[in-house]
Amino acid sequence: MKTQELFDILQEHKDRTLLFEYKPNAFVGANYHITEVKHIAINSVDCGSQTDQWNETIIQLWESPTEIYKTKHMSVVKALGILKKVGQMKPYDLNAEVKFEYSNPNFHTAQLFVNDFMIQDNNLILKLAVEKTDCKAKSICGIVEDVKEVFDDEPCCSPDGNCC
Repeated sequence: MKTQELFDILQEHKDRTLLFEYKPNAFVGANYHITEVKHIAINSVDCGSQTDQWNETIIQLWESPTEIYKTKHMSVVKALGILKKVGQMKPYDLNAEVKFEYSNPNFHTAQLFVNDFMIQDNNLILKLAVEKTDCKAKSICGIVEDVKEVFDDEPCCSPDGNCC
């Protein structure tokens, strides 16, 4: 999701509460804060010696341990206020991919993509997901996309096996 798309969705649903689903049926706690917004410029070289560049907006979410008792999540209008203030200080690239950085004691720190959103009751739920790494230079590196299954009657882990 691009940064502008996120802002449009938030603007359209200002009267709702903002929840984040960081994995299926697991939500960022009501004690979350938006603690940092990063405007990242990436200049990369992949394994095929191809260069690329792009921008990302990374919004960090943090659960306050001193507010663990909270049961009401942040309102969309409050989140918009925070993000608007950031934009006045450091302008956004509205075409940049937006990600949310998050972790908790049971979930590793990750930059999560926004895969979708849904409205449930009075809540705007942003559905986040981890994106798998990938090789951008598959054709240059000779990596075949289609993996064919190989069948062999011999068990893999036998002394005469063909894989260990």
